[in-house]
Amino acid sequence: MKKDKIVNLTEQGVKKVEKFFNIENLADPENLEIQHNIILALRAHNLMFRDQDYVVKDDEVLIVDEFTGRIMPGRRYSDGLHQAIEAKEHVKVRRESKTLATITFQNFFNKYKKKSGMTGTALTEEQEFRDIYGMDVIEIPTNRPVARIDKEDVVYMTKKEKFRAVVEAVKEAHAKQQPVLVGTITIETSELLSRMLTREGIKHQVLNAKFHEKEAEIVAHAGEAGNVTIATNMAGRGTDIKLDDVSKEAGGLKIIGTERHESRRIDNQLRGRSGRQGDPGESCFYISLEDDLMRLFGSEKLMTMFKSLGVAENEQIEHKMLTSAIEKAQRKIEGNNYGIRKNLLEYDQVNNEQREIIYKERRMVLDGANMRDSIYKMITDTVEHAVDMCFSDDVDQEEWDLNEFNSVLLPTIPLKPLTLEKVKGVKKNQLKQELKEEAVKLYEEKEAEFPEAEQLRELERVILLKVIDQKWMDHIDDMDQLRQGIGLQAYGQRDPKVEYKMQAYEMFDGMIAAIQETTVRLLYHVRLEQK
Repeated sequence: MKKDKIVNLTEQGVKKVEKFFNIENLADPENLEIQHNIILALRAHNLMFRDQDYVVKDDEVLIVDEFTGRIMPGRRYSDGLHQAIEAKEHVKVRRESKTLATITFQNFFNKYKKKSGMTGTALTEEQEFRDIYGMDVIEIPTNRPVARIDKEDVVYMTKKEKFRAVVEAVKEAHAKQQPVLVGTITIETSELLSRMLTREGIKHQVLNAKFHEKEAEIVAHAGEAGNVTIATNMAGRGTDIKLDDVSKEAGGLKIIGTERHESRRIDNQLRGRSGRQGDPGESCFYISLEDDLMRLFGSEKLMTMFKSLGVAENEQIEHKMLTSAIEKAQRKIEGNNYGIRKNLLEYDQVNNEQREIIYKERRMVLDGANMRDSIYKMITDTVEHAVDMCFSDDVDQEEWDLNEFNSVLLPTIPLKPLTLEKVKGVKKNQLKQELKEEAVKLYEEKEAEFPEAEQLRELERVILLKVIDQKWMDHIDDMDQLRQGIGLQAYGQRDPKVEYKMQAYEMFDGMIAAIQETTVRLLYHVRLEQK
């Protein structure tokens, strides 16, 4: 898993690094590893935040899913980023894991012949369902009319004012016994609000990735009269909050969002915890002009305008332009994220075709298929490749480089070294045929060493499986490296996707050749020892 946040060294930073490590030029190829590790350290310290992107629990760095707010046990950031975060947090730095297999969710789901599903928030992703999965989105009306009141967003200049207003809104609802669910994006915000409510003497529960084991208990009581629950996106998915009679009389569950998420889907999920099955309820989002969404994608003109108006502290800003700016910002980010996913899928399609071939071969081996014919083809292909590489009919036989041929083929297939006498007056194709026959005969002799032919068949399967897995894992890493640098092709007026396809197929051919060569070499050199 990778977090796509980018940081780069400035000219001053480069000088600092060179001085610290006592190196002349950081850009030299031999310093690539130092460069890579420095960038990772900078990302870990400046772009990855504790209690937002990850939590530290039991001397371990655990990733928090930004969409669900849940801990993802066993998941680690790739490429050394996880190790950099472990070093930053002074916990035990564990070994970097090796990627054994990789697939995008889109390609994974597209492997199913039939696809269907149900979600309350499909409409916001309608285009993606249609473009990538070929699925239609149908809206089914609710069983009972929705009685929830969705209020306009409440906007303040600063985060400080916003959080004060949230606390006041909670106090007001709490006073009339109305249950409140406060939704936050980060663990940090949920803990800040918790401290603010504690100072006001309001009893409440906090649900975030740190207390996920208490989730069922907290959710079970969230709809009771006067209960206040602060939760990350964890409470925004799949949770049914039951109301008691007093809560219904008080206006049902009040949802307070402390920030707009970059995805409207997540906001809708939070809203959807209230007003279920015709229950009363209300929802309202509290935002500030300092929120990431507004700061990054809201109009700067908008910010400047409100600042010039001289809005008093703690004064609520109401303006149609704000609501539309927020909506636009979310649509912009969703469109951007969709573009990224679609682009990723186009690149993964190349990998997908290769996966299909490799896993089909792998499945045959696992199912116990007889690989004898495949092995014989590998042997003859290896001989053909060596002859084609070293010899040509256009060149006089005296000039054929026999030493090169012997050094290419004999370490793999231990035939007798080729001499001038043997090749004299022999055409390339004839020589090819003779060598193939010799190689096959040699393998048949190897087969005769085994008491039962099936023993060799099993050995073939074991070796082939091991070699395929090893070469495929290395290929995945190589493809990842290719993918990272392929964008530079655009500077040479070349289409990166086309170049990626071409280079990927070349690399795949190289991998297949390496699988054949290694498998054949191991089988020819296997020894049978009698105990």
